[in-house]
Amino acid sequence: MIGKLRGVVDSTGKDWVMVDVNGVGYEVSCASRTLSQMPAQGMPVTLTIETHVREDAIKLFGFLNDSERNWFRLLQNVQGVGAKVALSVLGVLSPGELASAIALQDKAQVGRAPGVGPKVAQRIVSELKDKAPGLLAAGNIGATVSVNPGTQADTKVNDTISALVNLGYSLSEATVAVMTVVNRYEEASTEELIRHGLKELVK
Repeated sequence: MIGKLRGVVDSTGKDWVMVDVNGVGYEVSCASRTLSQMPAQGMPVTLTIETHVREDAIKLFGFLNDSERNWFRLLQNVQGVGAKVALSVLGVLSPGELASAIALQDKAQVGRAPGVGPKVAQRIVSELKDKAPGLLAAGNIGATVSVNPGTQADTKVNDTISALVNLGYSLSEATVAVMTVVNRYEEASTEELIRHGLKELVK
């Protein structure tokens, strides 16, 4: 099985990249977000690979990190979600944004992905609610939750959620608590948000 490819970008298409590894071209299917972050043609690239073997074909799916690949695998545990739908979800939501949507049971966020209807979106947030937080807290998928990436407020929210998870609360519990208090105390420091979050959790 191919688990990683390191080479140069030969060419790209709507949903794939051709990676040249010592003269051998590997066509790798990727989410749109992954393709948007792909280096320019001729530049070096390293992709984490998920290999699907069928009777009539071997298909490679590429990701910029292990976190994206783990979410790709996890999404396909949901009824009605195959590789195409999983890539579609990862095309519009980063791992952090997807974790946040699941923790908050925000099916509308997941439903933004092309080809994901309301029923499938509901199944994703419902069926992964118990699975995703445990994996995230254990560090297997990546424990960041994004609200408005790059902002100071986002950093405080992520740090607060991470602190509460480290205290033993699930990602789902921590995220809901922090989202509840963050709007009340917009100017609060991370330490203050942690205290407010803990009060919310013990209600």
